[in-house]
Amino acid sequence: MAPAEIRNALASHPFLEGLPEKYLDLLSKLAFEVSFGQDEIIFREGDPSSLFYLILSGKVALEIASPGRHVIIQTLEAGDELGWSSLLENTSKQFRARCLEPVRALAFDGARVVALCEQDHEFGYHIMRRALGLVAERLRATRIQVLDVYSPKGVRAQ
Repeated sequence: MAPAEIRNALASHPFLEGLPEKYLDLLSKLAFEVSFGQDEIIFREGDPSSLFYLILSGKVALEIASPGRHVIIQTLEAGDELGWSSLLENTSKQFRARCLEPVRALAFDGARVVALCEQDHEFGYHIMRRALGLVAERLRATRIQVLDVYSPKGVRAQ
Protein backbone atom coordinates (compact mmCIF):
# COMPACT_ATOMS: atom_id res chain seq x y z
CA MET A 1 0.00 0.00 0.00
CA ALA A 2 1.30 3.42 -0.91
CA PRO A 3 1.54 6.07 1.85
CA ALA A 4 -1.46 7.98 0.44
CA GLU A 5 -3.54 4.77 0.44
CA ILE A 6 -2.57 4.07 4.05
CA ARG A 7 -3.55 7.61 5.02
CA ASN A 8 -6.92 7.25 3.26
CA ALA A 9 -7.56 3.87 4.88
CA LEU A 10 -6.85 5.36 8.31
CA ALA A 11 -9.11 8.36 7.67
CA SER A 12 -12.01 6.07 6.77
CA HIS A 13 -11.55 3.50 9.55
CA PRO A 14 -14.28 3.73 12.24
CA PHE A 15 -11.75 3.40 15.10
CA LEU A 16 -10.15 6.68 14.05
CA GLU A 17 -13.34 8.56 13.20
CA GLY A 18 -13.06 12.18 14.29
CA LEU A 19 -9.32 11.98 14.99
CA PRO A 20 -7.66 15.31 14.11
CA GLU A 21 -5.86 15.29 10.76
CA LYS A 22 -2.44 15.88 12.32
CA TYR A 23 -2.80 12.63 14.29
CA LEU A 24 -3.88 10.68 11.21
CA ASP A 25 -0.67 11.92 9.60
CA LEU A 26 1.38 10.68 12.58
CA LEU A 27 -0.29 7.29 12.54
CA SER A 28 0.10 6.90 8.79
CA LYS A 29 3.88 7.01 9.27
CA LEU A 30 3.70 4.08 11.71
CA ALA A 31 1.21 1.89 9.83
CA PHE A 32 2.11 -1.01 7.58
CA GLU A 33 -0.11 -3.43 5.69
CA VAL A 34 -0.30 -7.09 6.69
CA SER A 35 -2.29 -10.01 5.34
CA PHE A 36 -3.21 -13.43 6.70
CA GLY A 37 -4.67 -16.53 5.09
CA GLN A 38 -7.81 -18.41 6.04
CA ASP A 39 -7.37 -20.39 9.30
CA GLU A 40 -4.09 -18.60 10.03
CA ILE A 41 -3.52 -17.74 13.67
CA ILE A 42 -2.62 -14.06 14.07
CA PHE A 43 -1.77 -14.52 17.75
CA ARG A 44 -2.47 -16.91 20.59
CA GLU A 45 -3.87 -16.32 24.06
CA GLY A 46 -0.92 -15.55 26.34
CA ASP A 47 1.42 -14.40 23.54
CA PRO A 48 3.37 -11.22 24.27
CA SER A 49 1.60 -8.18 22.88
CA SER A 50 3.29 -6.15 20.24
CA LEU A 51 1.00 -5.28 17.32
CA PHE A 52 -2.30 -3.46 17.09
CA TYR A 53 -4.41 -3.97 13.95
CA LEU A 54 -7.14 -2.12 12.10
CA ILE A 55 -8.98 -4.66 9.93
CA LEU A 56 -9.54 -3.60 6.32
CA SER A 57 -11.10 -6.80 4.96
CA GLY A 58 -11.82 -10.36 6.02
CA LYS A 59 -13.07 -11.93 9.25
CA VAL A 60 -11.26 -12.87 12.46
CA ALA A 61 -12.57 -15.01 15.31
CA LEU A 62 -11.51 -13.99 18.81
CA GLU A 63 -11.41 -17.20 20.82
CA ILE A 64 -10.61 -18.39 24.32
CA ALA A 65 -9.38 -21.84 25.20
CA SER A 66 -11.81 -24.15 26.95
CA PRO A 67 -11.12 -27.80 27.82
CA GLY A 68 -10.94 -29.60 24.49
CA ARG A 69 -12.03 -26.68 22.31
CA HIS A 70 -11.87 -22.98 21.57
CA VAL A 71 -14.94 -20.81 22.17
CA ILE A 72 -15.55 -17.88 19.82
CA ILE A 73 -16.09 -14.74 21.87
CA GLN A 74 -16.51 -12.33 18.98
CA THR A 75 -16.15 -12.24 15.21
CA LEU A 76 -14.37 -9.17 13.85
CA GLU A 77 -14.46 -7.82 10.31
CA ALA A 78 -13.60 -4.77 8.21
CA GLY A 79 -13.86 -1.66 10.37
CA ASP A 80 -12.95 -3.48 13.59
CA GLU A 81 -9.76 -3.42 15.68
CA LEU A 82 -7.60 -6.17 17.08
CA GLY A 83 -4.79 -6.32 19.63
CA TRP A 84 -5.65 -3.62 22.18
CA SER A 85 -3.29 -5.21 24.72
CA SER A 86 -0.32 -4.01 22.67
CA LEU A 87 -1.12 -0.52 24.00
CA LEU A 88 -0.30 -1.65 27.56
CA GLU A 89 3.09 -2.50 29.01
CA ASN A 90 3.85 -6.06 30.13
CA THR A 91 0.52 -7.45 28.98
CA SER A 92 -0.08 -10.61 27.02
CA LYS A 93 -2.81 -11.35 24.49
CA GLN A 94 -6.16 -12.15 26.08
CA PHE A 95 -7.60 -14.14 23.16
CA ARG A 96 -6.56 -16.26 20.22
CA ALA A 97 -7.16 -14.51 16.89
CA ARG A 98 -7.88 -16.92 14.02
CA CYS A 99 -8.74 -15.88 10.48
CA LEU A 100 -12.09 -17.18 9.26
CA GLU A 101 -11.24 -15.94 5.77
CA PRO A 102 -8.29 -14.05 4.24
CA VAL A 103 -7.61 -10.83 6.14
CA ARG A 104 -5.97 -7.53 5.24
CA ALA A 105 -5.17 -5.05 7.99
CA LEU A 106 -3.04 -2.09 8.90
CA ALA A 107 -0.68 -2.90 11.75
CA PHE A 108 1.08 -0.68 14.28
CA ASP A 109 3.85 -1.46 16.71
CA GLY A 110 2.11 -0.86 20.04
CA ALA A 111 5.27 0.44 21.72
CA ARG A 112 5.68 3.12 19.04
CA VAL A 113 2.04 4.20 19.38
CA VAL A 114 2.43 4.39 23.18
CA ALA A 115 5.63 6.44 22.77
CA LEU A 116 3.66 8.94 20.68
CA CYS A 117 0.95 8.99 23.34
CA GLU A 118 3.56 9.86 25.96
CA GLN A 119 5.07 12.60 23.78
CA ASP A 120 1.74 14.19 22.91
CA HIS A 121 -0.85 13.81 25.65
CA GLU A 122 -3.71 15.08 23.49
CA PHE A 123 -2.93 12.35 20.95
CA GLY A 124 -2.66 9.88 23.83
CA TYR A 125 -6.06 10.92 25.13
CA HIS A 126 -7.68 10.30 21.73
CA ILE A 127 -6.05 6.89 21.29
CA MET A 128 -6.54 5.62 24.84
CA ARG A 129 -10.17 6.75 24.89
CA ARG A 130 -10.78 4.72 21.74
CA ALA A 131 -8.83 1.78 23.16
CA LEU A 132 -10.89 1.86 26.35
CA GLY A 133 -14.05 1.69 24.25
CA LEU A 134 -12.59 -1.32 22.49
CA VAL A 135 -11.80 -3.06 25.80
CA ALA A 136 -15.34 -2.37 27.01
CA GLU A 137 -16.74 -3.92 23.83
CA ARG A 138 -14.58 -7.04 24.27
CA LEU A 139 -15.71 -7.33 27.89
CA ARG A 140 -19.35 -7.06 26.80
CA ALA A 141 -18.87 -9.73 24.11
CA THR A 142 -17.13 -12.03 26.60
CA ARG A 143 -19.91 -11.54 29.14
CA ILE A 144 -22.60 -12.38 26.58
CA GLN A 145 -20.71 -15.48 25.46
CA VAL A 146 -20.18 -16.70 29.03
CA LEU A 147 -23.87 -16.21 29.80
CA ASP A 148 -24.77 -18.13 26.67
CA VAL A 149 -22.38 -21.02 27.38
CA TYR A 150 -23.22 -21.39 31.04
CA SER A 151 -26.94 -20.57 31.21
CA PRO A 152 -29.26 -23.56 31.62
CA LYS A 153 -30.96 -24.57 28.39
CA GLY A 154 -34.60 -23.61 28.16
CA VAL A 155 -34.42 -21.03 30.98
CA ARG A 156 -35.82 -17.66 29.99
CA ALA A 157 -34.42 -14.40 31.28
CA GLN A 158 -36.70 -12.65 33.79
